[in-house]
Amino acid sequence: MKVLGIDPGYERLGIAVIQGKRGEEKLLHSECFKTSAKLPFAERLVLIGEKVEKIINKYKPDLLSIENLFLNKNQKTVMRVAEVRGAIIYIAKKNKARVVEYTPLQIKNAIIGYGRADKRQVEFMISKLIKIPARKMIDDEYDAIAVALTASASFRQLSTG
Repeated sequence: MKVLGIDPGYERLGIAVIQGKRGEEKLLHSECFKTSAKLPFAERLVLIGEKVEKIINKYKPDLLSIENLFLNKNQKTVMRVAEVRGAIIYIAKKNKARVVEYTPLQIKNAIIGYGRADKRQVEFMISKLIKIPARKMIDDEYDAIAVALTASASFRQLSTG
């Protein structure tokens, strides 16, 4: 099974593609896609949509796993990330990918076994669960890998290898 994991954002979008059965996943692709704050939001949304569609077309995931929003004090940020999520979910469905959503608490529970784990603990555990490239990665990329691994654990009965 191939899973595309997304950590949604409009400045930084975490993207990861994994493949394989639970416990045997391989990381096929990961990146942090960035858009410029100098661009109007609508243009940033188009760039994000094009990027996600390109990844879907290249890797043909069986499942798109995306992080749900958590409440944030900045309502503008929450609304913009919600718009990004909507665009990504639309593109996934348009391209016949099944979509699943997980809260940060669910993701941490799946990766660590403790929903209040900090980012450092999550990153450490991810490196134990899947081989990570020997390059600097920022937290959005790790978050996307965690979202993908969570879906892999939840949908192991769909695994075909």
